[in-house]
Amino acid sequence: MEAIIYLLRFAFDALLMILIMRVWLQWVKADFYNPLSQFIVKASNPLVVPFRRIIPGFGGIDLSTIVVAYIVATLKFFTLAAIAGENLGTLAFYIGLLVLIKQAGFLLFVIMIIMAVMSWVVQGYNATLMVFSQLTEPFLRPIRRIIPNMGGLDLSMIIAFLLMNVINILLSGSLPYWSAL
Repeated sequence: MEAIIYLLRFAFDALLMILIMRVWLQWVKADFYNPLSQFIVKASNPLVVPFRRIIPGFGGIDLSTIVVAYIVATLKFFTLAAIAGENLGTLAFYIGLLVLIKQAGFLLFVIMIIMAVMSWVVQGYNATLMVFSQLTEPFLRPIRRIIPNMGGLDLSMIIAFLLMNVINILLSGSLPYWSAL
């Protein structure tokens, strides 16, 4: 049974990350022709396109993808609760929203870790690193305004990691014990 739960979590989390990345890439106006952007769009189109006919975008934000991501997050916990023998009722809609926020934070964390490692290894231009820089800049820019660059050492990611961890701890206290991410 644990293997089934693991596979379900993996499938739901992978789909959520793809949907969150799609919204995020559109929000920061990242390079659409980048291979990573193309993968995200093509992988999410089967779910998003039918909803786009019903739910229009608003102010450059892809509301249909956000709705699909929210539905997937809520379904994740309906499914996991059913397997655990729990009855969530309307609480699942609240938990779905929390999971969506936590998953977006986790994705930001992973991208920043990948950026840090790639900055040590990659020399010159790298298309993936450029997209990751576009994705993280809206979150790191306010921190960089407060904490300047210290002789070539960018401390903004460390401060962002600390802030994200505090937010994660606060959100984790709102989720049931069996739904740990």
